[in-house]
Amino acid sequence: KGRSGAGCGRGALRAPAPLCGPHGVCSALSLEIKASASVRAYVGEQVTLKCSFKSSFPITESLTIDWTYRPFTGGQMETIFHYQSVPYPTTVGKFKDRISWVGNVANGDASIAIGSPSMSDNGTFICSVKNPPDVYHNIPQTMLVVRERGFSFQLTSAVLLSILVFLPSIIVVVLLLVRMGRKFAVQKEKKKPGCKKSSIEVSDESEHPGTGTCLGKLRDRCLNCVVS
Repeated sequence: KGRSGAGCGRGALRAPAPLCGPHGVCSALSLEIKASASVRAYVGEQVTLKCSFKSSFPITESLTIDWTYRPFTGGQMETIFHYQSVPYPTTVGKFKDRISWVGNVANGDASIAIGSPSMSDNGTFICSVKNPPDVYHNIPQTMLVVRERGFSFQLTSAVLLSILVFLPSIIVVVLLLVRMGRKFAVQKEKKKPGCKKSSIEVSDESEHPGTGTCLGKLRDRCLNCVVS
């Protein structure tokens, strides 16, 4: 495959044939590839397509990694990334300047990332790894689904921690404000003319709290009207 990112035919879906000896005995080498079956992404937010591999042979400079893509709407597959010693993201097509290498071949990681995904990127991605002579492997496929995030609120751990920290403080402040407001209202009520207490009212208020205030007098008058 070229490093220019040119597309490839449908034959890319076929796994390489197992190696066969001179007597016609074939054996499949133990190169195993794992990739996520489906990945969700949001428009404009970078998404990682994870791919890992295990080879029965030591990693050499001959190791190659290829990522291919086919849209859900159909069409030919195209190579969007190639790796051999260094990464070669595609320089043409819809993924130009949007593919970045985030893997590490020494750790068996062949992952890539797609920047600024859009819903037109929805499709099937295939991760293929070859580590000669270990080239025969399974073909995992990853379906990418890109959606609009919208205005849905996500309760992240940071938001939850902020709520737990600040909510008690807010409750305390509100209670203090309510208490101060009530105290201010009582003091304002006491300062109104015609509401001064006599010594008799003071003693009576000690036995019946609230009767010495204007509100208490109004209540008593109402009670007297009801009785009469």
